[in-house]
Amino acid sequence: MPKHALTIVIGTTLLLSGLAVGGKPPARAARRTPVVEVFEHCRDAVVNISTTRIVRMRSLGPEWLWDNIFDFGAPPVRDQRVQSLGSGVVVHENGYIVTNAHVVYQASDVQVTFADKKTLPAEVVAVDREHDMAVLKVKAPAPLPYQKLGRSDDIMIGETVVAIGNPLGLQHTVTSGIVSALDRDLKFSEDAVYRGLIQTDAPINPGNSGGPLLNVNGELIGINTAIRGDAQNIGFAIPVDRLWELLPAMLDIESRARVRFGMRVAGPEAKVLDVRQDTPAAVAKLMVGDRVVKFDGTPVRDGIDYNVRLLAQKPGSTVKMEVRRGDKTLDVAVPLESVPLPDGAKLARELLGVELDEISNDLRHKYDLPDYAGLMVASVVRGSPADRAGIIPSDLILRLRRTPVTALQDVGLALEQTQAGERVVVEGLRIDTDRPFFWTVTLRTRAGR
Repeated sequence: MPKHALTIVIGTTLLLSGLAVGGKPPARAARRTPVVEVFEHCRDAVVNISTTRIVRMRSLGPEWLWDNIFDFGAPPVRDQRVQSLGSGVVVHENGYIVTNAHVVYQASDVQVTFADKKTLPAEVVAVDREHDMAVLKVKAPAPLPYQKLGRSDDIMIGETVVAIGNPLGLQHTVTSGIVSALDRDLKFSEDAVYRGLIQTDAPINPGNSGGPLLNVNGELIGINTAIRGDAQNIGFAIPVDRLWELLPAMLDIESRARVRFGMRVAGPEAKVLDVRQDTPAAVAKLMVGDRVVKFDGTPVRDGIDYNVRLLAQKPGSTVKMEVRRGDKTLDVAVPLESVPLPDGAKLARELLGVELDEISNDLRHKYDLPDYAGLMVASVVRGSPADRAGIIPSDLILRLRRTPVTALQDVGLALEQTQAGERVVVEGLRIDTDRPFFWTVTLRTRAGR
């Protein structure tokens, strides 16, 4: 039999074998796999993130071009708009989105596109570069579809996982694979090591960063963060348990508003993890281990839901909560106590050993500094934590404790609750050098406040 005839016979046999009784195609439901179910259930909570940043380019010779060089007068400088793409996942219907820090870091403009092709501008709420996590906020006209967070302490090596994201700008691409290994460490440099990662063989490519890794129940178990460029089918995700740990601090109302509350709530059960003395929460007799079950009469899903709702409250208002303590249910009312603005300059001097000045318009124009560069180190106290870390006058301070600081008021908010001996992550930019560069240090604050 000729080769082409054999092909026709085989093709006909396969076609006929796919017909059900009566000559009708088999039911579509028979093709509905767990991957299909997960994608259809979760896709609306996955977003495409597009960022833009202005890069300053300066030539020092025929072979010297690099990013982030500011104009000191000569040689000629040109602006270049650099765009990048990533993914994210909505974790609360009020518009809060989680992604990787490297997706939005130093971005001057962030746009979020949803599954229905609608695009909204996003505000960067918090960035944690150490753990490569960031939180964005969009103002949506209606509650958004959000992704349920699962747990990562019961992940099984070999179980099926699904990744949804925007690799190379191809919006809402779905891939699947298995969990290849757990608790992997990924070292990018001496100062950048991501620990405890999930390894998967689900295809992940540039643009997937920040998107969800899901189990077959449609639960978020990780945030895709990195790939091995020298290998195939080796990707990594931040376990979702890290998210449960980090989000309360990234959404902390006391670091973002002039209020005193005094209670930290986190986790799937919205448990009270800490109550500070002499605060409204302590006066209300709240205790570690209490579970917040209602917030202003509405059930609380988890710790993320609690922190988002608290952020929406105004200073001076009173929060009514229902908490469960063992077999008892208690009704408590806790005021969001307004407090005076902290002295940011004093706190920076006492805790870190730096004198900070807000950058004048003349200086900003002279060096053509970006908007996110708001504070300059005027002097460094000899022998202070900043001095030992190598911070020098003329350095720019960009972030304290994951929070952007563009004014001394922001510094006060970031450092107000910091105690002597506590570690503080400081991010900055050095411009007083031939090759300006961004830096990050962790300072142990000094005593003597």
